[in-house]
Amino acid sequence: MTLKHLLLPLALLLPVVASAQSISQAQIEQFRQLPEAQQKALARQYGIDLSSLKSDNSVGKRPETVNVVDPVDQNEDSKNTRSSDQSAEKGDQSRNSDELKPYGYDLFAGSPTTFAPVTEIPVPARYTLGPGDVLNIQLWGKENQSLQLPVSRDGTISFPQSGPMSVAGLTFDQARQKIRKQVSEQYIGVEVSVSLGELRSMRVFVLGEARNPGSYTVSSLATMTNTLYVAGGIKKSGSLRRVQHKRDGKVVGTLDLYQLLLHGDNSGDDRLQPGDVIFIPPVGKRVGIEGEVNRPALYELKGKTSIADLIALAGGLTSQAYPGRINIERTNKDFLRIIAEADFTRPEGRTAPVQAGDLIHVPSIADVTGQYVEVKGAATHTGKFAWVPGMRVSSLIRNLDSDLLPIADKNYAAIVRTDPTNDTISVLNLRLRKALANPGGPKDLTLSEKDRLLFFSDGGKVDVASEGTDQATVTPGRSDEPQENTLPAYTRSVLFEPVLQRLKAQASPGQPQQIISISGPVRYPGDYPMPATHRLADALFIAGGLKDSASLMRAEVARHTTDESGVEKTTIFTVDLADAMTGDSDLALRSRDRILIKSIPDFAKTRTVELKGEVRYPGVYTFRDGETLKGVLARAGGLTENAFPKGAVFTREKLRQREAQRLREAEQRLKGDLLGVQLRGKDFGNQGQNAQQAQDLLEEVQSSRPVGRMVINLPAIVNGKAEMPIRLQDGDTLTVPSIPQSVSVFGEVQFPTSHLYQPGLTVDDYLERSGGPTRQADPSRVYVVKADGSVLLPERSHWFGGSSQRLAPGDTIIMPIDVDRLNQLELWTNVSQIVYQMALGAAAVGNL
Repeated sequence: MTLKHLLLPLALLLPVVASAQSISQAQIEQFRQLPEAQQKALARQYGIDLSSLKSDNSVGKRPETVNVVDPVDQNEDSKNTRSSDQSAEKGDQSRNSDELKPYGYDLFAGSPTTFAPVTEIPVPARYTLGPGDVLNIQLWGKENQSLQLPVSRDGTISFPQSGPMSVAGLTFDQARQKIRKQVSEQYIGVEVSVSLGELRSMRVFVLGEARNPGSYTVSSLATMTNTLYVAGGIKKSGSLRRVQHKRDGKVVGTLDLYQLLLHGDNSGDDRLQPGDVIFIPPVGKRVGIEGEVNRPALYELKGKTSIADLIALAGGLTSQAYPGRINIERTNKDFLRIIAEADFTRPEGRTAPVQAGDLIHVPSIADVTGQYVEVKGAATHTGKFAWVPGMRVSSLIRNLDSDLLPIADKNYAAIVRTDPTNDTISVLNLRLRKALANPGGPKDLTLSEKDRLLFFSDGGKVDVASEGTDQATVTPGRSDEPQENTLPAYTRSVLFEPVLQRLKAQASPGQPQQIISISGPVRYPGDYPMPATHRLADALFIAGGLKDSASLMRAEVARHTTDESGVEKTTIFTVDLADAMTGDSDLALRSRDRILIKSIPDFAKTRTVELKGEVRYPGVYTFRDGETLKGVLARAGGLTENAFPKGAVFTREKLRQREAQRLREAEQRLKGDLLGVQLRGKDFGNQGQNAQQAQDLLEEVQSSRPVGRMVINLPAIVNGKAEMPIRLQDGDTLTVPSIPQSVSVFGEVQFPTSHLYQPGLTVDDYLERSGGPTRQADPSRVYVVKADGSVLLPERSHWFGGSSQRLAPGDTIIMPIDVDRLNQLELWTNVSQIVYQMALGAAAVGNL
């Protein structure tokens, strides 16, 4: 192929004034490698702008960085490799596998995005040139020229006007000196700059416990760590300490990544050659270390390792470490977990060997010393603090707003104290506001060594996310008030739970458990430690105080005592709560007393009835216990002149709930009937029509809303002639419509609608005016719903026998479905009646 044929596509792509941006870089490079005379001649022949081709827009621009590896989420990686890693990790340690993670595996963790070789690597001067490398040569001075000379397969480059030059086997520095010498000999007044352009690539293999094992094309400068990075790193089941470099089936080097991670030593990071193999063997024996070290993790052992070596791997001890008692959890020859100790301050303790599967725990100073007090609960800063003799509560909590969380109970806190002589605990109650109001006063209690201060939440709502905690939002079980957003870890029930367990465990016949129980209208009912004063007022203060519904007249204290025969009996004490709260009561609480606070009868219990429609003064009325509908109507001024008492709608909440239950039952039964119709198929007559009828009725049931209407005779109630007065219940509603002028026809008629009432017309007359019954109607079961909600059936009336009894305004005629032609499904008729009655009740209320 001639040069003319090579440049023909280039010429066709460019008009006379075209720029070189639409030409590929390979075509431009082919053109640039021609002698300048040929470039000018071809440019004139094909009308190409030579200056546009000679200008290199890429000069001076930084090449775009190619991200060849995407990082991998370590949590996701743990899930994906759990099946392969669990067997190794379970053999290493029996517990804390979720807490301690293997060390070092996140160094190369990633997923390759491309298989292109990585070229952004500095070129050393001792780099050996070979076929595929490209030398960039820049000439300037008397003659300006840019050359890109690839190293051919025979190891030479074609230097213009000089013939081939052999560079294979030379280092980059040697080749650069050789080119400079030749240019200085052949060109006068020309300077030269030599750089290494595109590097040759080679194929290597990453095998074993690699994250993405396989064959990779890498740069000729790639080392073992470069290739591991491209391959996505090592799985947790692979070894970091014995990464093998193989060539021709033999191991030529071993890379210990711990040396690189811990000491920055990359002396084992060999440079690769074509065909080399990086093999990652399975992980070796591991040991875990936790506690007061800088890098708690699982570490892979290599050779004999002592406790000192392991602590060095873990970054050394922290300033809070207690080296005198290091715990070693280990599996013995009988496959039982045992615990041993080592004194790291002694030579024999430092040189004690560790074994595979050991779990080393370095304790904290705070775990073995008593010079501290501890703050727990709703405080801004929790944990252990240094204790000094004479320390008081105000030494730790100086400001209620800044030292406690916004949800904290700023009135009460508890101090749990341990007796050093017998290790029993007691609880001191702290009136927090009074203590800080007078620092150093009698309420500002002096703290003892190992005291625990418990600060509780006050039960108010709080945004959990805004407080920077990961506690779930649940409702504490102690309080009877809604507290969906309180922090459960700060409630009295949670913080006092271990204290109560300890008090029960330390109880004995001579020292009964110091626990009392409080129930009734207090803020936080439950079990509590006995107050040191044994006073009822202090016990109620611990429980958050009384609610406004508490009765101050009487409270009860149930006490369990033992009689002379040793049989336990219960004694009930009645206490004047008002006197007890002021300190005038002489009753002292004892072990296991149960305090019952009584509520004011019917406290804040509001009973209302709503009167709507044609009432003189409609509205929501509060009624007394036992008051009747007649009495409330009288208070409301009675009915207006336009009222229609026969059509009054009286609804009750309990009846509405009962109707809702009937709807749910009807819906379930209809679903069963519909399924039965569909399953019978061809053996069941009119299967498609029956299924559609049942489906329509089911949709009506699902869309119906219960009303809770109760049929009443309002005219008799107003006139005082009712046989039984209607005693009101909370939530009752009376709706009195205006005088109607229509009769409605619903159900299976051609045109369900309402007609203007005309005296003398019968049921048949109104049915005829609605177009008569449909094919699915059952005229023999027509019934009428009167304006007051009562139902009249044909067999109990004389409308169809020519009687003089006629319809009245506000009545509704219902034409039901013919269930006989629908395979005797009587349930459908019953459900239809339920739906119609609810619809009529709702319509009566909604049309006012």
